[in-house]
Amino acid sequence: MRELQPLETEFFRNLNRVIEPLVRAGFGNPVLWPTGTIVVETSGRRTGRRYDVPVVATRFGELFVFSTVRRHSQWVKNLAANPEVRYWMAGQSRAARAFVFAPEVESLPPDSLPLQVGCLANMLRQQSSLLGISFAILAPRS
Repeated sequence: MRELQPLETEFFRNLNRVIEPLVRAGFGNPVLWPTGTIVVETSGRRTGRRYDVPVVATRFGELFVFSTVRRHSQWVKNLAANPEVRYWMAGQSRAARAFVFAPEVESLPPDSLPLQVGCLANMLRQQSSLLGISFAILAPRS
């Protein structure tokens, strides 16, 4: 017998089924404005299964920063375990590396981060530890 999912998890799963194809196609992407929605493809850290997660992201030049308000979101742990990801912007798939800052995830040392990521990382580390919120930075691959 399948265990019943918490109502919150089921709600977001159903919402994502509707929103994900629209966002993947470019609807609401941060093209003209710095903040909008993108789809991030993660791999399950145990199963390797692909998950497409619509997120609200803010663009800082070529970087994207996004967060979750749900403390039990598994994409954070999946990104930390498998940081090579794809994301969709303006209907196009793009490769990126994810850098995760979360209370339950050990952060990379500041000197190991690419210069462009390091500036944002310092601020996000503080916010993550103070507020208990998880953040991720996507740095596009060339």
